[in-house]
Amino acid sequence: MIGVGAIYAVAGLVFLAFAWGSLRDRGHGKRWGTTAFYGLIALSFFAGDRLGDIGNGVLVLALVAIAGTGAMRRGSAESAPLENRRRGAALHGDRLFLLALVIPATALGGTLLFKQVPALVDPRQATLVALALGVLVALAIGCVWLRAHISTPFEQGRRLMDGVGWAAALPQMLAALGAVFALAGVGDVVGGLITHAIPEGSLFGAVIAYALGMAFFTMVMGNAFAAFPVMASAIGIPLLVRHYGGNPATIAAIGMLAGFCGTLLTPMAANFNLVPAALLELRDRNAVIRQQIGTAVPLLGINILLIYFLGFR
Repeated sequence: MIGVGAIYAVAGLVFLAFAWGSLRDRGHGKRWGTTAFYGLIALSFFAGDRLGDIGNGVLVLALVAIAGTGAMRRGSAESAPLENRRRGAALHGDRLFLLALVIPATALGGTLLFKQVPALVDPRQATLVALALGVLVALAIGCVWLRAHISTPFEQGRRLMDGVGWAAALPQMLAALGAVFALAGVGDVVGGLITHAIPEGSLFGAVIAYALGMAFFTMVMGNAFAAFPVMASAIGIPLLVRHYGGNPATIAAIGMLAGFCGTLLTPMAANFNLVPAALLELRDRNAVIRQQIGTAVPLLGINILLIYFLGFR
């Protein structure tokens, strides 16, 4: 049965290809550190469940050491010459965007199909498997259609990953941090504090506390996936679902959207907010955040109203 293990294997192969490309890059000033960084991420995907807690902890510390000591940086891989890109754009035009549409189309179709054949694909992971399949299908179509060598997408992918650098590992680490916080009982502590601040019997007050808490913890931790376990155990489940009888799917989904509003407002979400500023060589490292404030704040208010009116029908 195909499950999340197959997806991890595909991701591991991609990072292994990045590591191999960095190792072969003789013009790379920090090729050993960069190779080790990608190689360790590949190892985490291939054998993370076999390394155990201590092994994974050492692996994470090694990643932090590589990034913290400046042992990795962008390699010598370059994008295709400008003239070639212009020629390709003129030849294919807007049809190039069809490749991007292959991924969601395959993900949607695969999700509906795989759930009908549970013996082939784990029904709990049907969407993720279909998404991974969509990426592979788009990759194959792109190579055949554009007559690109199979190594081209990996070299260009490595170039982009080099630009992102250590921030590429932030989503996984911050999501793990949220799980650690939840196991440590942070959610119970936060829930106790917030419960005393909410007026007795105020559903709207509980909704506001939940949505603002999702946004705030996302700003602190840099990722809504890390904030969700904390706020779900603090307010979402005990108050909104059990006490007020809310719809858990609606509350969880829109609560994540409230958390994403916090993502738009924090430098802790480095891969979203600081990396683009660095890649665009902007003088103000917070320029992206400043442009997003006008969207994030009103959207957070809208999400509060959506939870209140849709989550308790």
